Amino acid sequence: MVVRKGEETRRAILDEAIQVASQDGLRGLTIGQLAAHIEMSKSGLFAHFKSKESLQLEVLEHARQRFIDSVMRPAFASPRGRRRLDTLFDHWLTWTNDELNGGCIFVAAASELDDRPGPVRDALVRSERDWLDSIATITGTAVAEGEFRDDVDVEQFAYELHGIMLSHHHATRLLHDGRAPERARRAYESLVEAASRPT
Repeated sequence: MVVRKGEETRRAILDEAIQVASQDGLRGLTIGQLAAHIEMSKSGLFAHFKSKESLQLEVLEHARQRFIDSVMRPAFASPRGRRRLDTLFDHWLTWTNDELNGGCIFVAAASELDDRPGPVRDALVRSERDWLDSIATITGTAVAEGEFRDDVDVEQFAYELHGIMLSHHHATRLLHDGRAPERARRAYESLVEAASRPT
């Protein structure tokens, strides 16, 4: 596939925009602020995005695609069942800790937008629901492979795993708890153990 220079420029701009939004928030991300950050003219940047809302929507979508590449693709490349779930968890931890300067952009956006209706919030809600569905689907493979009990509620499992990662983000970013990754991993292992078939 041939990538045009304009597409490369746009991708580079969005990569920078994600970093800025992860630290300053989506609502704090403006065309003027981003232009100053990347040393580009405001009019040049406006030609790419047209409005603040358009920029925010594209940043969310670009972040979603990066998350898919960093977390979901490796998981779905792993064998079905527990190993796929383990891979998902490992890469999700890496995403939260290392991918962005300000931590997970989706967690930050959720805090910003939870009571602010509009297209940007709607896009975030769709993305989060898709993510919970994906976790439930992967959990279902562990049930289908006989590694988890038949009566495991995969939606509840997804809810609790998501809760572990939200706690991890809070402990890491706000509390600077150096043991946060270890605590998250112990919580994950407990969740998996509770769902597993007795051996």
